[in-house]
Amino acid sequence: MPAGFGLYCPQVSASAADVERRVLAAEAAGFDSVWFLDHLSAPGMPQVDCYEGWTLASYLAGRTSRIRLGHLVLCDAFRPPQLLAKMAATLDVLSGGRLDLGLGWGSQPEELRTWGYGDAAPAVRSRRLAETLRLLPLLWSGDPVTWDGEHVQLDGAVSRPRPVNGRIPLHIGGAGRTLTMPLVAEYADWWNVPSYAVEQWEELRPLAGPHVRVSTQRPVGLVPSAAKRAEVTAVAERRFGSWGGLVVADPDELAARLLRERELGIEAWVLQFTDFGQPETLELFMREVAPALA
Repeated sequence: MPAGFGLYCPQVSASAADVERRVLAAEAAGFDSVWFLDHLSAPGMPQVDCYEGWTLASYLAGRTSRIRLGHLVLCDAFRPPQLLAKMAATLDVLSGGRLDLGLGWGSQPEELRTWGYGDAAPAVRSRRLAETLRLLPLLWSGDPVTWDGEHVQLDGAVSRPRPVNGRIPLHIGGAGRTLTMPLVAEYADWWNVPSYAVEQWEELRPLAGPHVRVSTQRPVGLVPSAAKRAEVTAVAERRFGSWGGLVVADPDELAARLLRERELGIEAWVLQFTDFGQPETLELFMREVAPALA
C-alpha cells in the first residue's frame, strides 16, 4: 500500500451492487486502496447479509484497474497458511500486484466457536498467526519449503506463482502490547493503528519497531457545509460513537487533523465515512482534504 488514502468498505447489510458501486466510486475519486472485513457472519447481526471477504475482493479485482485491495483484517484461523499463501499470490498476480494482506489472530472468539474453529486461548491464536507470518514469505519464494511447526507440517512444498513483486505487503492491525505488538515489530510491513490507539502513540510506537510503516483506521463524519454539521454529527454519533476515535469535521478541520497525524509518522489513512462512502463524500474528500497532505 502506498502512502495515501483508503476507503474501509465493510460488506455488511448491503447489496453486492452497492458494495461494487462504492468501490468503483472510490477508484474514480482517486483513493489509493479499499478494504473489507473478514467475518463469516456480521458481528452482532447474524441475520443480515455478509459477503465472504476473499471472494468479494477477488471479484472486485476484476472490476477495477488501479485501486489496491485488502482486508482489515483477515482472520488467521479461517485459512491454513499454505492455502492462504497460494490464494494471496494468485490474486496478487491476477490483479497486477494490487493486493495488500492484512492479518489478525481473531478478535471474535464467539464467532470462532459458532463456526467450529474451536476456542483456543488468545495466546495460542497469536502463536498460530506468528507461524503463518513466518511461512508466507517462504512459500512466496517459489522454493521448496519443508516445515515442522506447531500447526503446519510441509514436506518440500512449492507454491507458484510468486507474487508480482516477490512478496505481498503484510499489515497487522491492533494495539495489544502483549500479543499483537510483538508480531508487528517482527513481521509487519505496515502497522494499522486503530483510531482509539493514536492517543497512546508515545507508548505504542516504540513497540512497533523502527522499520514498520504506519497507517490508521478511523471513522469520519465529513461535514460538507455548516448547515449540515448537526445532521452529520447526529448520524456519526449514532453509527460510530461507541467506536472511539470518531472525527466529525469539515474539510479544513479534517485536513488539519490528518496533518497532525502525519507529523507523528502516520503515512496512510483508512477511512470509514459515516454515510458509508457515498460518491459525493468521496469526491469532496479527494478534492478538498487530500491536496493538503500532498
